Order: sequence, then C-alpha cells, then structure tokens
Amino acid sequence: MAELTVQFVRPDRLVYEGPVASVILATPKGELGIWPGRRSIICALGDGVVRINRLEANGGGTVRVVVSGGYAEVDHDTVIILADHARRADDIDRTQTEALLADARAKLASLDPDDNRSAYWSQKVKWWTMLLKYAES
Repeated sequence: MAELTVQFVRPDRLVYEGPVASVILATPKGELGIWPGRRSIICALGDGVVRINRLEANGGGTVRVVVSGGYAEVDHDTVIILADHARRADDIDRTQTEALLADARAKLASLDPDDNRSAYWSQKVKWWTMLLKYAES
C-alpha cells in the first residue's frame, strides 16, 4: 500500500512524524487532500484542522491538529508542515484554555481600541476560541 511520510512541526516542537495514508490540510481557501503520488506543491495553511489519516498497519484512525497559519510542502510522497500555531486536538486542556480565553478577553476589553496591544490580544482570543471549538478532551 502506498503511503506518505509526514513531518509536522511548529516553532517550538515536533507535532507529528511518521508514515500515513493521507493528510487533509486546512488552507485559506478550504481543505486540500494529499495522497501518495501527489504532484509537488507548496501551500499556505489557514485556520482550521489538519487531519492526518494513519495507516491501518499503525493502528489507523485520524490525528487532528488545530492550526493557524504556516505552510505545507508536498514533494511526491513527503509532506512537511510548518505551522505558526498548532496543537493536537487530543492535547487541549479545556479548563486551562477557557481560563486563558477569559484572561485574554479581559485584557482586550481593558485596552483602548487604538492601543497596539489590542491586535495581539485579538489574535489570542481567536486562537483560544478555535482550540475550544475543536478540543477532543
């Protein structure tokens, strides 16, 4: 059976590595399916969930990774994903994320709309809201 080799990294660590059956990427224009033998491409990642479909020989199932920004490079049967922000859906602590979201919303509400920090806190609110949406735990 044909397979892909995937290496999925974010700035501070490896998220996933190994042989897989297919990968569904979250791009700014929608989902993009990658199967063995795919022509070479480089594409931007958007906000959403990357689905890594494991080989039956390796236990099968799907690993879901919440992403926001980055790039993916496909070269025939190799996929390298470089995400700006990424978190496995099965590794999201709801209680901690809800606390972080509440804190970010409070900080954002306390800032003047012209304050440069409001863009930072808006992005944090967006990220933590997305994590809660896709959390598996």
